[in-house]
Amino acid sequence: MKCPFCNAPDTRVIDSRPADENATIRRRRQCERCGKRFTTYEKPETMPLMIIKKDDSREAYDRAKIERGIVSSCHKRPISSAQITAMTDAVETALFNREEREIPSTVIGEMVMEQLKKVDPVAYVRFASVYREFEDVNTFMAEINKLISQKEQA
Repeated sequence: MKCPFCNAPDTRVIDSRPADENATIRRRRQCERCGKRFTTYEKPETMPLMIIKKDDSREAYDRAKIERGIVSSCHKRPISSAQITAMTDAVETALFNREEREIPSTVIGEMVMEQLKKVDPVAYVRFASVYREFEDVNTFMAEINKLISQKEQA
């Protein structure tokens, strides 16, 4: 690490410790030439995640959009904020575990529906009705019947 004071190329680490809830490493360094001390922060390089929308446009991943979708589906349902956070975390973890730089929005929608299906059937149907763009009652009823048959098989 180059010294910010004298630009000498050689510095040594005096102390290292975790910072930002173990997301980064804080390092105290000392310049070998001028003796001044300074602090650096080291964090893992993350690959940017891009979402491919239905119209083939791309946008940066936004956790808040997933959470908003789940929250609106769970409106006036007996679902705690901890459960909503857990569902959002599960979807996010699954996305990043795929280790892909681009993921279709349809994949995210399916992941969210799987999480909602486990927690609350009404919230699931609400999300599915918007996500799958139900055009009539028959499509809606087919989704409900599919959900009921899956519950009976479980």
